[in-house]
Amino acid sequence: MIKNSFVRLLLVLAGLMAAFASPAYAVVQLNISKANVAPLPIAITDFLSNGDVGAQISAVVAADLQRSGLFAPINKSAFIEKITNSDAAPRFPDWTSINAQALVTGRVTKEADGRLRAEFRLWDTFAAKQMTGQQFYTQPENWRRLAHIIADAIYQQVTGEKGYFDSRVVFVAESGPKTARKNQLAIMDQDGFNVRMLTDGNDLVLTPRFSPSRQEVTYMSFANQQPRVYLLQLDNGQREVVGNFPGMTFSPRFSPDGQRVIMSLQQEGNANIYTMDLRSRTTTRLTSTAAIDTSPSYSPDGTQITFESDRGGKQQIYVMNADGSNQHRISFGDGSYSTPVWSPRGDLIAFTKQSGGTFSIGVMKTDGSGERLLTTGFHNEGPTWAPNGRVIMFFREAAGASGPALYSIDLTGYNEQQIKTPGFASDPAWSPLLE
Repeated sequence: MIKNSFVRLLLVLAGLMAAFASPAYAVVQLNISKANVAPLPIAITDFLSNGDVGAQISAVVAADLQRSGLFAPINKSAFIEKITNSDAAPRFPDWTSINAQALVTGRVTKEADGRLRAEFRLWDTFAAKQMTGQQFYTQPENWRRLAHIIADAIYQQVTGEKGYFDSRVVFVAESGPKTARKNQLAIMDQDGFNVRMLTDGNDLVLTPRFSPSRQEVTYMSFANQQPRVYLLQLDNGQREVVGNFPGMTFSPRFSPDGQRVIMSLQQEGNANIYTMDLRSRTTTRLTSTAAIDTSPSYSPDGTQITFESDRGGKQQIYVMNADGSNQHRISFGDGSYSTPVWSPRGDLIAFTKQSGGTFSIGVMKTDGSGERLLTTGFHNEGPTWAPNGRVIMFFREAAGASGPALYSIDLTGYNEQQIKTPGFASDPAWSPLLE
């Protein structure tokens, strides 16, 4: 176990920079509710700095925005103006002539106490206005996270919605041959960097999930050959068993307030859904069927739960109230449905669908209507939502592949891409935005 797996970030938003402030409107904006949005051409200059850190930060900002599929960073070889003063207004015609609809400039300096001070400005080049400007302070080792926060600020200013770059993903890292596969709990930044192992690989681990309110993860492990649900404190590496139940416990997930864990408990061949209050350790049974009820997920307001059940003969998606009442099926398409996950926005449920020998990742409205399949392949599974509800990550194992890999896709079904990891990877779970 790696101690201090999360380094706390001392990051202070010092406030908006007033110079060149823009009016409330701007020409540059994206309507991201439409499918296949044309990416916005944006010029991101190397931030001025002593050393390489300014260029490194701007490179991560550019990579974040490009990976979203909503921005198209312009090659720096096309730049006409060389920015030498980030406080001065740029020569806007030099940027409009290369079709840069937005421009990012910035500067990174080192404070007397050793902290980095980073500031950036986002310009609407055709309106010749500054859209926003902010400055931040952080420790030098946290420069990548600083870049993600800047990318989030740009994303929100242009789209009107919160970004998702300053977040992390916990997943199962897999290595070795299939006949002797080693599984470890791992964590990384949402772009695949800063991967750290959280367990030693001696025990099988499954279904890790983030707490919405604390630096804590719940997951299933077969430690000592006993299937149990664990809580892992990311700050100090401490872990504890959620409870000693007589049967197998699996598919744990936190409630929206982080005070409860909901999970399946298998007894006598059946599996039903229970909640446990993490303070009192009291359990409440929510389903009672001669079937397998599993993969529960709360709505973001905590009033409803979606889950999968084969009570009708094959796996389908159901919804019930948080107290277990009003259990009803919402999936009625061909094939079987599994791993339902409620969107952070509350409007959609993501799922895995198996039909015709293929696996798809899809979404439907919370009443089951409006089903859309986003991607289909040999084996796709395990969707998880970005904190802004615009992107879904999942894992895929292609036909003939040696192991699974992580992928992301936009809610509209466009911009599918692989998330690079050091080895095989499965079962991702996206964190909320970090604080």
